[in-house]
Amino acid sequence: MKGCRNARARRTFSVALLLCAMTLVGCGRKEQASKGQVVAHIGDQVITTSELDNELRLANVPAEQQKDAAVIRQVLSELVLRKYLVDRALNSKLDREPSVLLDILRSKDQVLAAAAASRAVAAQPTTQADLDRYIAEHPSKFANRRIITADEIVFPLGPKAQAVIDASKEANSLDDIDQKLTALTVAHNRSVGVFNTGEMTEDLLNLMESKSDSVFFVRAGPNGVFFKVRGEEAQPLQGEAAVNAARQSLRADRLKAETGMASVSANLDAKYEGEYAAIMSQSARAAASKTD
Repeated sequence: MKGCRNARARRTFSVALLLCAMTLVGCGRKEQASKGQVVAHIGDQVITTSELDNELRLANVPAEQQKDAAVIRQVLSELVLRKYLVDRALNSKLDREPSVLLDILRSKDQVLAAAAASRAVAAQPTTQADLDRYIAEHPSKFANRRIITADEIVFPLGPKAQAVIDASKEANSLDDIDQKLTALTVAHNRSVGVFNTGEMTEDLLNLMESKSDSVFFVRAGPNGVFFKVRGEEAQPLQGEAAVNAARQSLRADRLKAETGMASVSANLDAKYEGEYAAIMSQSARAAASKTD
């Protein structure tokens, strides 16, 4: 009987969850036209000036270019395509499929979580002294910034990635790595790349200083990159450009710190049920042992 009650409870929760998501979708569809002047109609969908302005913001279009016809044409075309596909999805009732509804709820959670972290960081004032201190504490990003030219091999990080990395630890040249990738039938591309020391970790920079003639490996999004330094040129970042870069980097560091603190609070506040309590308890003990 207990199992039946739990099953009914889960079904009830699932139905409530899906109804909630459907309500959110429906409300958003009805209210969007009231938020700003209408720019375009696509089926039952509309695009408002508020949405267009938000797209320009998300695309990081400078204020002085937001009235440029070519920029508006590109951004609005992409927005029209998205609305067209949304209209097709709604007409096909894809918004009623459980997996799609869960994805919608997940997207909503991600947006709200990011907004909460951003608001907490925005509440911390950034003074000129903060920026000056950040610039002084990160010379590789500013005063000692260098542009490095390197021969590189780029390959997608897939199931064979770790085997490639392990097999290449003792490689002395990119030719060796090229041969290993070919032997493992991993697609790769060899070219000349340009790196900025301001975008590298301190650990990698220190390693490059101590083993200047070695082959190095970094992860770059979905790709792995093996590279060997060919040359470098000093290119300090100064003045207003340095201040703007420091402000962005400081904000990113604060967001990371805020997320870390929120993670600790979330784990303390969370109450796990059933088998998940045991699983998460083991995870907590493992994390605690690493800090001891």
